[in-house]
Amino acid sequence: MEIVVSGIRPTGNLHLGNYFGAVKNFLRLQDEYKCFFFIADWHSLTTHPHPGDVTVNVRKILAEYLACGIDPEKAAIYVQSDVKEILELYLFLNMNAYLGELQRVTSFKEKARKQPENVNAGLLTYPTLMAADIIIHKAHKVPVGKDQEQNMEMARKFARRFNTIYGVDFFPEPASYHFTGEAVKVPGLDGSGKMGKSEGNAIYLVDDADTIRKKVMKAVTDSGPTEPNSVKPEAIENLFTMLKIVSSPDTYDYFNEKYNHCEIRYGDLKKQLAEDIIRFTAPIRERILEISADVDYMDKVAARGAEKARESASNTIREVRKIIGFK
Repeated sequence: MEIVVSGIRPTGNLHLGNYFGAVKNFLRLQDEYKCFFFIADWHSLTTHPHPGDVTVNVRKILAEYLACGIDPEKAAIYVQSDVKEILELYLFLNMNAYLGELQRVTSFKEKARKQPENVNAGLLTYPTLMAADIIIHKAHKVPVGKDQEQNMEMARKFARRFNTIYGVDFFPEPASYHFTGEAVKVPGLDGSGKMGKSEGNAIYLVDDADTIRKKVMKAVTDSGPTEPNSVKPEAIENLFTMLKIVSSPDTYDYFNEKYNHCEIRYGDLKKQLAEDIIRFTAPIRERILEISADVDYMDKVAARGAEKARESASNTIREVRKIIGFK
């Protein structure tokens, strides 16, 4: 069975864009492949989070993914720092990683430019830790966005280099798994682009009803169409896209017809959109709050996932030590 590995950064809350993008595809993957989903708490240390934030953020993201439907009986979901074998493989990979190639990684150069006071070794060797996360399970596929393609190429390079140096065919070269035609791009509320944390244009799955209403009512609009069947500006098209995602076809058709006849009332559209988003997110929010309150359950899930991950990782490390020459 092919193995899928995916890392989840423990930062921020999940929003609608995350749900209709990565999360829905994770749910499909766990039914088709042997999956390892991990919360990348070691990676987060490059930004020097407060010690108290690490555990809180890990539990928060774990609760949200469980609430969305990640099934610990189908997939191993674990915390990266619970699998120490990853660090050993990270060390071995770093011994065969070269300064020049790490310095040429685009994400490193961008972060070094944006935060010149914090150009740490963790940033530089991010690709080797990411590679260790992946090949520790001898993964075949990794669901990633286009922005991670260079790091994926580095992971393939490190796997290939290990095989070449030691004359073995041990690590498969992991392939990037892109979701084509299935992930829905959810627009933000600011009238352009996609929904995202850093843009401040997101509706989070944990947002309460009042928060959602306030956010939606502030969404960017215009003065309305002046000619029948006119092309919708991007900001208006974004609202209709969200309407298509969370509302019924009849609701979408009603407001689309109103727009085409120059009879649209954006206030009415926003009120309907807000209520439909609330209706969609309410069961997930309730589940998030329920799971978040059950710390024992979350700890058991993480422990079970770590046990599965360690079994896989220890088998790999045992073989790697033999290949390198350690007894």
